[in-house]
Amino acid sequence: MFSFSNLQIEMMIIQKVQIAEADTLLAFSKKTFYDFFAHLNEPEHMDTYSAIAFTTQSILEQLTNPNSEFYFAVDEGNIIGYIKLNFNNAQTEFQYSPALEVERIYVLADQHGKHIGKAMLDFAIGIGSNRCLDYVWLGVWEHNHKAIGFYEHNGFEIFGSHEFLLGNDRQTDLLMRKAIV
Repeated sequence: MFSFSNLQIEMMIIQKVQIAEADTLLAFSKKTFYDFFAHLNEPEHMDTYSAIAFTTQSILEQLTNPNSEFYFAVDEGNIIGYIKLNFNNAQTEFQYSPALEVERIYVLADQHGKHIGKAMLDFAIGIGSNRCLDYVWLGVWEHNHKAIGFYEHNGFEIFGSHEFLLGNDRQTDLLMRKAIV
């Protein structure tokens, strides 16, 4: 059985985030979230969401959940991306045991085009395959056309939608999945 706890892809390494790295994960999560969505949303909605989602307590609860896993993408000692995977009852919806949810996947803007997101997505699919799961699923904001195209290009199909509350702004996320073969 192949272990997916650490994976090296060219110069980049994908490694499991440790509890001692909670503050680093918190800062990186908040930075990438704001980098990608602040210019598309009202500041008060971003700040209201952030006050709940990006706290030390929230990150520690997620890191200690046995059904959630975070991984950093690291290149030459620098964190360039991260991914959060949910299994079983940690999944935000469905909680379908033979599936895995990619709840978050972010790559620094200056690292786009280097196939880091694809490597992390393939890494997640590899974990799903290793655990004999049926499919990988995720939610993506309906206005994030670049991400939707990326997921479609990588074999994901839309199978539904759900509401995502960003502060007081009700948004729609498209739900996408890919069968694990």
